[in-house]
Amino acid sequence: MQFLPQSFYARSARKVAEELLGKRLVRLLGADRVSGIIVETEAYCDADVPDLACHGDRANNGRPTARTAVMFGPAGHAYVYFTYGMHWMFNVVTGNDGEANAVLVRALEPDEGLETMRALRRRSDKELTNGPAKLAQALVIDKTLNGVSLLDSNDSIWIEEGIHISRERIATGPRIGMGQTPEPWFSMPWRYWIRDHPFVSR
Repeated sequence: MQFLPQSFYARSARKVAEELLGKRLVRLLGADRVSGIIVETEAYCDADVPDLACHGDRANNGRPTARTAVMFGPAGHAYVYFTYGMHWMFNVVTGNDGEANAVLVRALEPDEGLETMRALRRRSDKELTNGPAKLAQALVIDKTLNGVSLLDSNDSIWIEEGIHISRERIATGPRIGMGQTPEPWFSMPWRYWIRDHPFVSR
């Protein structure tokens, strides 16, 4: 295995979001690897002015809170939060220390541990990991992983090299679930996905 180095994450959220496509997200459950190829991401807080779609910029005048502190660095850690009172979301922290930056992993193509995913999700294979809440359930990602390092296997979750995705296969568009976020943030094309991939969330 080849873990992604911290230098990969300590860059623009948009750049990391694009280059995460094709990488493999791995969760170690006991002795078993459960993994998927990243096929969809979203970048947050990658701007010269506050990104009002981002937790770190929207709350507390852009200063860390108990919930968002992990987003402010260091890069290469997991930011896991609870939403809608029922779902966990898995993000990777990016950018510079002291600035809230992260990339949401929105969808995976199942790779290893299919039987484990099926038992956890109890859905068809097409529905195992084609959305951020679904992949969190399939890989047993919850608050216990908030703040853990992704730079080695000590915390049983990491991202490693996967498959090469050419730029021609990458599509971009507005992020999903922006609610009442004002423009221009509502329409920023900071969602990235592998074009025509069956496991993309939409």
